[in-house]
Amino acid sequence: MIKKLSSRTVYENKWMKVREDDVAFPDGTRSIYGVVEKPHFALIIPYKKGHFYLVRQYRYPVRAAFWEFPQGSYEEQPGVDPRELARKELKEETGLAAGEIIKLGFLYEACGFSNQGFYVFLARDFTQGDQELEHSEQGMEVGRFSQKEFEAMVQRGEVTDAPTVAAYGLLKMTE
Repeated sequence: MIKKLSSRTVYENKWMKVREDDVAFPDGTRSIYGVVEKPHFALIIPYKKGHFYLVRQYRYPVRAAFWEFPQGSYEEQPGVDPRELARKELKEETGLAAGEIIKLGFLYEACGFSNQGFYVFLARDFTQGDQELEHSEQGMEVGRFSQKEFEAMVQRGEVTDAPTVAAYGLLKMTE
């Protein structure tokens, strides 16, 4: 097991903290580990009558917009109930109010360098309302796609968000 010897914060803002840990490996050699700390988030799979609802959002770090399942965190309250967070994010990003939210599981986004994980929920029995987008979500689109269309979008590289693809895999295992 890797042992942490010391730790220092190298960057921090409202959304994340980056730290550098001095570590020792089991054989005694030493190194450093960079860790990104972010709050867990909720990812919601809205499914109704054979169709998924996805959002198309511009992702600044990769300078492109992609389709993905609605997802988000609440930095101001990192301990918020994941199910309530899922309801909030679904309504905010799609305008959908879910009658039923089913927890499918919990996954880590990138455990090789981050402690951030995400709860995966299936939303069913929903009604349509208006989006309530945050300032940073300007231009977000909502689309409705069949399962076959969704899988083709993944294969064509139109869905490249790893949590979305992993959540879909988790859904397929629960069917």
